[in-house]
Amino acid sequence: MTLSARASRYLLAAASTLLPGLGHAAAIDGGALTAWWGLPFAGILLSIALLPLITPVFWHHHYGKVAAFWALSFLLPFAAMFGPALAASNFVHALVGEYIPFIILLTALFTVSGGIYIRGNLRGSPALNTAILAIGAVLASFMGTTGASMLLIRPLIRANDNRTHKAHVVIFFIFIVSNAGGSLTPLGDPPLFLGFLKGVEFFWTLKTLFPETLFLVGSLLTLFFVMDSWFFRREGVQPVDPTPTTRTLGFDGTVNFILLAAVVGLVLMSGAWKPGIAFDVWGTEVGLPGLLRDLGLVAVTLISLRLTPSQVHADNQFSWAPMQEVAKLFAGIFLTIIPVIAMLKAGVDGPFGPVVGAVTQPDGSPDVLMYFWITGVLSSFLDNAPTYLVFFNTAGGDPQVLMTTLAPTLAAISAGAVFMGANSYIGNAPNLMVKAIAEDRGVKMPSFFGYMVWSGCILLPLFFVMGLIWFR
Repeated sequence: MTLSARASRYLLAAASTLLPGLGHAAAIDGGALTAWWGLPFAGILLSIALLPLITPVFWHHHYGKVAAFWALSFLLPFAAMFGPALAASNFVHALVGEYIPFIILLTALFTVSGGIYIRGNLRGSPALNTAILAIGAVLASFMGTTGASMLLIRPLIRANDNRTHKAHVVIFFIFIVSNAGGSLTPLGDPPLFLGFLKGVEFFWTLKTLFPETLFLVGSLLTLFFVMDSWFFRREGVQPVDPTPTTRTLGFDGTVNFILLAAVVGLVLMSGAWKPGIAFDVWGTEVGLPGLLRDLGLVAVTLISLRLTPSQVHADNQFSWAPMQEVAKLFAGIFLTIIPVIAMLKAGVDGPFGPVVGAVTQPDGSPDVLMYFWITGVLSSFLDNAPTYLVFFNTAGGDPQVLMTTLAPTLAAISAGAVFMGANSYIGNAPNLMVKAIAEDRGVKMPSFFGYMVWSGCILLPLFFVMGLIWFR
């Protein structure tokens, strides 16, 4: 077993919400940094985008080492320039406060959803595919975009395994289920849960973003049905279904539905329970609710593995490979993103001052349209939770004011962070997981930039229309 594989297994076993921890690691003065500190982050993004195209065999076997290289390209020079103590403090904060909770939740959802098998001979017609995407959009706001994605992506791929053209099915699945559908409650997507922790009411996004969500999801479902119908007719006579079955439609591994409810309950508990008890882990504050949540999620993962019949995993073609890929790549992303977030938090005094300043009009009032686009564009490539937090605070940070007087501004920040996470594979964690699962099942997915051609042609015009209607 390689070193990177051992590290991944340790992190997975060591096993929250999909959002950064709010600990008290020694803060980096983003205003003292230059934009050059963002190069390692740019490097890992370009590696994810280009290496699978340039040298696919090397990437397949060594992507963990590539991620480690870029992480060290930030950590070692930073330690040399600012001191080992500050570097170590922020490394521990990224690991304990952000990465491990992130991976624990993903692992729990990946395991529990992988233990649910939707049986029956599903046939990937345009009507069925559209129905699955619509169901996933509804589920995403109540079980999270990750939970809904992991539950439905396998049966959707299986339903279309006799289709010639199916990459577009997975792409629209990422658009709708892995992103847009999670916009209505704090359970749906990490930025909204972060807003909930800051004092935004639980149902505020449902009341405020419902028209925007209905427009985006409805438009995408309509476009998908038209496109999938065209591909379906073009394929003509379908080849023999490679996975025929006479089993009646239903579920195997139903105990995992209870465990899925437990995951949702643990996430809600960690946000609603405030005992005021916390532990210091090498400078990072770990609250008791978060600790109990993560321990509970580890227990849920182990229980699922213990109780799920092996036949269910076999039917689902359950494999740890997609989870390992996400764990290794996001380890590098979470570390190299440290200076980028610090520079954004420095506001107008930091290297990205013009970006932060662009959301304020000359009279000092917020530019709602710019909040929507800048939050969204940054969320397409950065972790959308801290991006949301940066602009939440830039807009004043008072939840009562943001929910009332500045409600259009908060709506723009929320919509940009959630919706535009679909613009790239790394805009939201489920995107990369869905891609990895699809490729593991033999679906030829587009490259990093190829995917962005799809998102640019389909999503950006819809976002432009949304901006004109709701965020002017």
